[in-house]
Amino acid sequence: MAKNGSVQANCRPSQASTPAPKLARPVVRSSVLPPLLPLSGRTVAVSGASGALGLALIRRLHSQGARLIALTSQDLPLAVADGVGGTIPLRSVCWSCGGEQALAELLKEVDILVINHGINTFGARDADAVQRSLEVNALSAWRLIELFLALPERPAGSYGRELWVNTSEAEILPAVSPLYEISKRLLGQLLSLRALDRRGDNPCRIRRLVLGPFRSGLNPYGVMGADFVAGQVIAQARRHCGLIIVTPNPLTYVLVPLAMALRHGYFRLTSRA
Repeated sequence: MAKNGSVQANCRPSQASTPAPKLARPVVRSSVLPPLLPLSGRTVAVSGASGALGLALIRRLHSQGARLIALTSQDLPLAVADGVGGTIPLRSVCWSCGGEQALAELLKEVDILVINHGINTFGARDADAVQRSLEVNALSAWRLIELFLALPERPAGSYGRELWVNTSEAEILPAVSPLYEISKRLLGQLLSLRALDRRGDNPCRIRRLVLGPFRSGLNPYGVMGADFVAGQVIAQARRHCGLIIVTPNPLTYVLVPLAMALRHGYFRLTSRA
């Protein structure tokens, strides 16, 4: 007998031997899970690209084969090391909050827009801190959301556009920074309201990123690394999660879905397009 269970060619059974039993056919189980979201060849634009999470997302997206556009407030073109002595090929676009309309033509090329920029004024509560927090964390992001959602819908049957918005865990829980919390909650509320209007054969897919404390310029005391968070974001997005949560706080996994469901129901009952 060969190791794979078949009869060797030089071993012929005699006429008196009993017929060999039929081998059972392997059971092929069809997967009930959809295929992973492909990122290879898709154009992904990331705002806040020069920050800790922005850089980590760019590296992770590059490893998935995405074509990258870095939206940054830096005057000089952004260069991101690929880890093997070279730089990641990307298109660096300088922009500033308030100049979102200038990105309208560029966004037509984009398959996935990741809204990730923000500021943290920590304990400040003066008028300038209020204005900057609302403008950068909420209103600028809202204008980009509106620009992207207004783009023509992709044909049915193809992969549609996607919008990934980093609202942060501060949307629900304290972040020891009142203005950061207020502005992120405003962004989250606007996103929930706008998500009610997703219609059509292939509407833009909205994914909400609810991220816990990770080390960055906005939070030097974060307990998670930006690369770990970026890896989790992309892994969950590829598995088609609409609500992407990455945090060590177990309460977030309970409170955020509950808050989203209640908000969705309330907005649907009390508002109209």
